[in-house]
Amino acid sequence: MDVRKTYKLFVNGEFVRSESGRAYRPDGGKVNVPRGSRKDLRDAVRAARTAFGPWAARTAMNRGQILYRAAEMLDGRAAQFVELLGGGVRARRELERSVETLVWYAGWTDKLSQVTGTVNPVAGPYFNFTIPEPTGVVAIIAPPEPPLLGLVRRVAPALCAGNVVVALASESSPLPALTFAEVLATSDVPAGVANIVSGQRKELIPWLASHMDVNAIDVAGASADEVKAVEESASGNVKRVIKVAEGEQSPYLITAFMEMKTVWHPIGV
Repeated sequence: MDVRKTYKLFVNGEFVRSESGRAYRPDGGKVNVPRGSRKDLRDAVRAARTAFGPWAARTAMNRGQILYRAAEMLDGRAAQFVELLGGGVRARRELERSVETLVWYAGWTDKLSQVTGTVNPVAGPYFNFTIPEPTGVVAIIAPPEPPLLGLVRRVAPALCAGNVVVALASESSPLPALTFAEVLATSDVPAGVANIVSGQRKELIPWLASHMDVNAIDVAGASADEVKAVEESASGNVKRVIKVAEGEQSPYLITAFMEMKTVWHPIGV
């Protein structure tokens, strides 16, 4: 008798079942995938909010080390992920690009202030600095395809910037994302910094967009109708909606997850 593997959500550094007990089988598969509820997302957002302060306060170098460790752990499980992605050259290439993405953003953590910050000329005896700061709790709607690389390309810049993440996995292909959670769990990522939830998008996306403790929502993986619904819900709580197109790595994708703070300081003090 075949025993179906049952995956779990990744919330606050732990693998948990959905509080509703619901599950679904994507593409009629042989595994059970948890169908997260609004309660599961609420727990994930609460965990992320608690983790935000300590994560943002870590040194940029330390955040880079943790992202690099995640790249090492993902590369160490390459065979497993290639199989999850369907095998073949295409799957191998997606895995390799996911590892490269983590390494690339790991190298940017201690360079953001120099590249995106600036000293502004002012008419007076003051220094005026523009400094990038993390936005806070970022909700990410992962693209349906590619299921692993699409998620990594959104999570990595958000974590690089010092944000914490609540990611909604691809509904049709959630296994790479849920398995990537195992990589994060073994990569020194503090509990609550990255949370991954699976489930039905039509049930979960509107709730994420309207949650008052989510500071920004990345709609890279949302359809046009979903983006419109998100913008309508987010307008009620002045939530940032990030619509940077999916593509190659860029330091300016990192700043999409950041706020620019202007600081005045008297000269000579």
